[in-house]
Amino acid sequence: MNNTHKLVIVVGSVREGRFGPVVAAWVAEQARLHGGFDVDVVDLAEFDVPLTLPAVSPKAAGADYPRPAGLAGLTSALEGADAFIVVTPEYNHSYPASLKAAIDWHFTQWTAKPVAFVSYGGAAGGRHAVLHLENVLTELHAVTVRDGLVFPNYFTAWQDGRPLDPAAAGYAKTLLDQLTWWAGALHAARASAPYPA
Repeated sequence: MNNTHKLVIVVGSVREGRFGPVVAAWVAEQARLHGGFDVDVVDLAEFDVPLTLPAVSPKAAGADYPRPAGLAGLTSALEGADAFIVVTPEYNHSYPASLKAAIDWHFTQWTAKPVAFVSYGGAAGGRHAVLHLENVLTELHAVTVRDGLVFPNYFTAWQDGRPLDPAAAGYAKTLLDQLTWWAGALHAARASAPYPA
């Protein structure tokens, strides 16, 4: 019996020279070692995510929402996920426009699913970005996980693709344990009854 959950790790930055893929690769490694997940890394830089949205909302339009063909792979990955980890930097005390656009093109794909956060940045380590994301994803009826990973001053705190803090793997395990619990609970809940969104 397969007890793993489908985890999608979203790389939120598309900025030139971004550090997000390095963080996401390490997080994916921790998730695979954890054993509770079938892991897929989704990099927003691989998709053309428009900033201009249709007049109708994805919640109202449902399956008829007119997404561009170039978003099909992203939509499918989000739809098939049982849980998410969003990897985000902090730009001007918030998260990247690329991530907001990707979120806004979808609705039911996030609903009644758990989302954890891994952030990186300067002194704040991306904490402001995560606070804003928690508000946005709560509006979409996602369940945000309390324990996240924060990497302040990542430019001096990582070496050879790994965080220098020896406690980082332990913090990752806590995040993944909570995410596994929520993924199982919410998967069972969605299977037993439609979510009343």
